[in-house]
Amino acid sequence: MDFGCYGANLVTWFMQGKAPVSVTAVTKHIKPAIYPKVDDDATILLEYPNATAIIEASWNWPYGIKDMQVFGQTGCLYAVNGNTLEKKDTGAFNRIPLTPPVYKNNLAYLDAVLRKHIHPDNDLSSLENNLIVVRILEAARQSAQQEKRIVW
Repeated sequence: MDFGCYGANLVTWFMQGKAPVSVTAVTKHIKPAIYPKVDDDATILLEYPNATAIIEASWNWPYGIKDMQVFGQTGCLYAVNGNTLEKKDTGAFNRIPLTPPVYKNNLAYLDAVLRKHIHPDNDLSSLENNLIVVRILEAARQSAQQEKRIVW
């Protein structure tokens, strides 16, 4: 489930630091010869009052998958990877230009935080965000183990 941290981190950021109402997870042990002591595949369902998020975390994929889809009432945003964002409403995907990141490495970002040039409120790296991520992953572990939905 460790790969689930990335999805939980992004969803928490999208939801402006709000924790989900409930967490449901299913795990599988697909490659025991390679990963003998851990589950290597997880699907985690996060329920919010007005949204649902699905996190697919796996060591089982034949290639790296780094995409994300966010669906709204009239369309979809599709992050193909970290550099390409597309919007789809009723027809084809249209590419959306992205602004380059302000901080290109972690040390420059940390320096800006420590010097109080930026305040990481609801930031992907914020303590608050990552505490919710840990709670989500713990609830997902409990859900998979107990085979039930965990309500907060």
